[in-house]
Amino acid sequence: MTAEEQTAAHATTTAADPVQGGSTTSEHPGSTGNTGRWPATAVFFLNGLTLSTYVVRLGSLKDKHHLSDGQLGLIGMAFAVAALACMQGVGPLTAQVGTRPVLRTSLVVMPVLLALVGLVGGAVELVVVVMALGAVHGTTDAAMNTHAVAIERCLGRPMLNGCHAAWSVSAVVASLATAVMERAGVSFATHLVAVAAALLAGGLLLGRLLGETGTRERARTSSPAQRGRDRSRRGDWSRQVVALGLTGTALMVFEGAALGWSAIFLHDSRGASLGLAATAVTAYTGAQAVGRVIGDRLTVRYGAPALFRTGGLVAACGLAMVLLSPNPAAAIGGFAVAGAGASVLIPLAYSAAGQAKADSPEAATMISRFTTFTYAGILFGPAAVGWAAEFAGLTWTLAALIPVLCAVALLGQLPCRPQN
Repeated sequence: MTAEEQTAAHATTTAADPVQGGSTTSEHPGSTGNTGRWPATAVFFLNGLTLSTYVVRLGSLKDKHHLSDGQLGLIGMAFAVAALACMQGVGPLTAQVGTRPVLRTSLVVMPVLLALVGLVGGAVELVVVVMALGAVHGTTDAAMNTHAVAIERCLGRPMLNGCHAAWSVSAVVASLATAVMERAGVSFATHLVAVAAALLAGGLLLGRLLGETGTRERARTSSPAQRGRDRSRRGDWSRQVVALGLTGTALMVFEGAALGWSAIFLHDSRGASLGLAATAVTAYTGAQAVGRVIGDRLTVRYGAPALFRTGGLVAACGLAMVLLSPNPAAAIGGFAVAGAGASVLIPLAYSAAGQAKADSPEAATMISRFTTFTYAGILFGPAAVGWAAEFAGLTWTLAALIPVLCAVALLGQLPCRPQN
């Protein structure tokens, strides 16, 4: 092969696999250069807006179908099981077809299912639609994190905190929009259909801007022997997968406790009014959103391992402030400190999960399995806190999370560079 042919072959390989080839400066919408960061972040916003709109209207869903608390809980469990089940197939799927086709499809299907949640009339039809929504949401959740991690590697700088900040902002937008809709007397079905129409338009536009991350090309161009090793290892839950996964579970148990039990703790243990107690969630999520907005810059400046340790210890100190403060206002400040510290932990852990098998189709599988752990933590964590509080009391149960956070912060190992 001549020198010119070698150069052309190298250029073709680099163009076919932007992640493997390094950063790209192309301004074409399909590239994974600087233009790929914002579409990836927008996926988090649309996915978060879909789920948050569904969650904040659960009370209306319960009234419309005359559901008991137990029945609503079973519907929520069906959503979670469908999401967890579909996450398991996202890694192999994105390794074969890439993240872009998966996200293009899910961003169109999710709004349709959200509209159907508001339109179906029977309980059986509702369960089917909710399970379908859970399945597509779980697929999107794993695929969007895989997509963002691949672009982060391509750009050579962190961006996961910004993506998760968009998710946090979407939750605030959904709650405010719901309050406005309810105050205006807009019906439950009309609200979901209107939001679904906006999400559908946004998904169709965003689908054209999403760039391919190169995962499919790596799977196709790898040697048969390598593909065989990848397939044999995909089914293994390695020590690294489990260690990162348990870290994610612990972090999401803490987050579920803060979101689900903070207001109850302030009302029952500190005598705060219901209105004042509710601001604890606002303080936590608001500080978390701010922390994620600046989290990528902090990662660049101090490094992921140092920032992860600091964030975990700050979150533990914030929770200690909550438990040691007899004054409700000071306790709310403690929740804000806890939210600021915890803000960077999950994005950094997702980034670490992607780096653990960088430049390999296994990276997608790693992220989908990590997502399974985190999803399990946020779903079952609040319930576990409630069960423990029955025996030990809510104060001691929350206090038990402080050494857990410290252990995660000090013992958790985040890779400093990609490992094959």
